Amino acid sequence: QVQLVESGGGLVQAGGSLRLSCVASRLTFSRYGMGWFRQGPGKARECVAGISWSGDTSYYADFVKGRFTISRDNAKNTVYLQMNSLKPEDTAVYYCAAKLAAGSDYTRPGLYNYWGQGTQVTVSS
Repeated sequence: QVQLVESGGGLVQAGGSLRLSCVASRLTFSRYGMGWFRQGPGKARECVAGISWSGDTSYYADFVKGRFTISRDNAKNTVYLQMNSLKPEDTAVYYCAAKLAAGSDYTRPGLYNYWGQGTQVTVSS
């Protein structure tokens, strides 16, 4: 069964950095576009960033542009989210997800075939 396992979350002060990782198993990782989503308390799940299967193209939500960077290593079946200049409003559970569907739309959760269990990110002020 396909597994996506996130790690790297934690508690950090505002202005700090974290690097999230998501390791995929039991799927042909290089065929899937990958996305990072987050869900804060009382909020809907929202797309933070996405990256194509090759890593050539990426998407960022406006609220993270210039602060977060998504990358992937297909040899390690891993996608990363480098988060810098963190703000208290970035506090959320962060999920990685894999989509087989082609195209540059990363924002719709319904496009994704597999999801991880999430990792908590808490940013203190």
